[in-house]
Amino acid sequence: MHSRLPLQLALPLLCIGLAACNDPTTAPGPPKELGALPRPLTAAETKVATSGNAFTFSLFKQVSSAQPDSNVFLSPLSASMALGMTMNGAAGSTYDAMRSTLGFDQAELEEINAGYKGLIGLLRGLDKTTDFRIANSIWYRDGVPFDASFLQTTANFFDARVEGLDFAASASLTTINDWVSQATSGKIPSIIDEISDEHIMFLINAMYFKGAWRSAFDSKRTRDGLFHLADGSTQTVRMMNQNETLRFAGNASVEAVDLLYGNAAFSMTVLVPRHGIDVNDLVDSLSADKWTAWMNEFHETKLIVGLPKFKLEYERTMNDDLKALGMAVAFDDRADFSRMSPMGSDMRISFVKQKTFVDVNEEGTEAAAATAVGIELTSARPGVYADRPFVFAIRERLTGTILFIGKIMRIPPS
Repeated sequence: MHSRLPLQLALPLLCIGLAACNDPTTAPGPPKELGALPRPLTAAETKVATSGNAFTFSLFKQVSSAQPDSNVFLSPLSASMALGMTMNGAAGSTYDAMRSTLGFDQAELEEINAGYKGLIGLLRGLDKTTDFRIANSIWYRDGVPFDASFLQTTANFFDARVEGLDFAASASLTTINDWVSQATSGKIPSIIDEISDEHIMFLINAMYFKGAWRSAFDSKRTRDGLFHLADGSTQTVRMMNQNETLRFAGNASVEAVDLLYGNAAFSMTVLVPRHGIDVNDLVDSLSADKWTAWMNEFHETKLIVGLPKFKLEYERTMNDDLKALGMAVAFDDRADFSRMSPMGSDMRISFVKQKTFVDVNEEGTEAAAATAVGIELTSARPGVYADRPFVFAIRERLTGTILFIGKIMRIPPS
C-alpha cells in the first residue's frame, strides 16, 4: 500500500525537485546502490549459479586454448540455457553427459529446471537502469512428432516461445533470425545460415545487455595510448582514463578492477596479468573457487584506470569444445533424445553455434549473445505420424482384399 505525503511536506519537496531539474550544475548522480539481492537464492538457484560458473571456466579455457592468439568473447550462460533446454529431451548416457558437462553433477532435472526459471526471473529485474534481456525459443519442423511434455516443460521453466514451422519454406529461416535480431536489439542479426532437410529443431537462447557505468569515463580524457601485444609489438588504441574511488583487488598474478553499472547489480571485472605472466596461463589457472576467492578480495580505493575502447563481434561453432568437455555422445549416432520425441533414438545435435557482440565505451557497455542448438535426424528416413485425420484399412495382403476401411477425424474416448 502506498502512503501519501502530507501536503505541507509534498510542496516543499516538489519545489526542491523542480529547482534541481532547473539547476544546470546539479547532476542526477548514480542510482542507489543495490547492496543485496531482493530475496535469498533458493537451493535450486544456487545450484544453477554455481554450476554455471564451473561450466563458464571449463568452456572459456577450452575455447581459449583452441584459439590462443585470437580474441574470444563468449556467453557461457547463453550456451548453458540453450543446452539446458535441450537436456530436457535427452535420456540415458546422453543426459548424463550433458548434465555433467554443464556442471550439474548428480542434480535432479526438476531442481535444475527450477533453478533456471528462478534465475531468469531474478536477473531480469535486478537493475531498472540497465537493459538486460533473456529470451528463449524452440522452433520445430511441422509434422515431426515431439513429446508434448518436453515442449511444455521448456515453455514453462525457460519462458520459451515454442512454435512449429514449415522448415521447407524460406520464410522459416527469416522468422527464426528475426526473432534473434529483435531479442538482441539488432546486435545479432542472424544465428542460422540455412535449414537443411535433416534439421528438425532449433533451440535458441538470446541475451542482450546495455548498462551505463556507475562512474563514467570522461571522453575528454580519452586519448591515444599503446597496447602491448603478446609478441612484443604494440598498437595504438583509444584509451579511456579514470581516477576515482573504485573496487580493486590484486595478488601475485593479477591486478583487477570491478567497474560497476547502474545500481551496482552488474559489473565488468577486468583482470590484467602481472608483468611476465602470459594471459593464456592466467586463463588456464581460472576455476570457480579461485574466482570466488578473488572476488571476495575487492575493496574500494583511489585508483587510476586505463581501459581501451573496443567493439568486438565473435562467432564460434562449439561442437569440438563441447565434445572435449565430455558431451561427444550427444553429437553422434549414440545420442538418445527419446524424451524429446518418439524418434529420439534417430536424433542428435548437429551444431551448437554462438554469436556475440560487445561495445565498451566511455558511457558504458552494450553486449549481446545468441546460442543455437540444432537438432537433426541421424538419417533422412521417412516417417508417418498420425497426428491429424487419417484413413486406415485392414486388408489381406496377398490377395489385396480389403476387409475393413475407415477414416478417423477424432479419437473416440476409451
